[in-house]
Amino acid sequence: MKCRVLAVLLALALAACGDAPNAPAVDATQVASAALAPQQTTSGPERRILAFGDSLFAGYGLDDGQGYPDVLQASLRARGINARVIDAGVSGDTTAAGRQRLAFVLDAQEAPPELALVELGGNDLLRGISPAETRENLTAILTELKERNVPVLLMGMRAPPNLGEAYVAEFDGIYSELAGRFGTALVPFFLEPVYDKPALIQRDRVHPTAEGIEAIVAATVDDVAAALPERR
Repeated sequence: MKCRVLAVLLALALAACGDAPNAPAVDATQVASAALAPQQTTSGPERRILAFGDSLFAGYGLDDGQGYPDVLQASLRARGINARVIDAGVSGDTTAAGRQRLAFVLDAQEAPPELALVELGGNDLLRGISPAETRENLTAILTELKERNVPVLLMGMRAPPNLGEAYVAEFDGIYSELAGRFGTALVPFFLEPVYDKPALIQRDRVHPTAEGIEAIVAATVDDVAAALPERR
């Protein structure tokens, strides 16, 4: 819904206003168990997945092994998928920065990834970058991946209402539009499981806690598994 506030992406402007309101306690054990299905034995060749994004992939503020790529990899392996999720997240990256480094990242891989998770756009919102520029950069990123025959799962973002109806409408339409144009899989809103749950957000009001990452993985692991191409 357009009226839903993307509070976590307003954090830099609100950081001086005190702590977020109290929210119902979140059972971290339940969240973790939702992300990690009953253990199965992995089999078959390694499935390489490139997690290409910003601090939401880079694990800002978290300990080693708690970021989205690591938890996703563990969750996929728990389902019997021999996944290797490569963390190519860089904190602070805009879509423009991602566009500039994508070819270098792909060329540096030992083997081409079977799937790329593209998660960018939140820093464009924080910096007030025009939706037209965001669309152009994401288009270039998806074009590069398509030319290299790398399937994509696009992680969508949403603009906060205070940026104005026109901006919100233009920005929010980018991800579904590009997913349709390029035939990629889509997670409509990557932060859906945590954006309105202060207990799952760090004190900076931007980045998910370790429990928040578990919740996001639980909500997206099926999308990732489904986006992996079938082995020939």
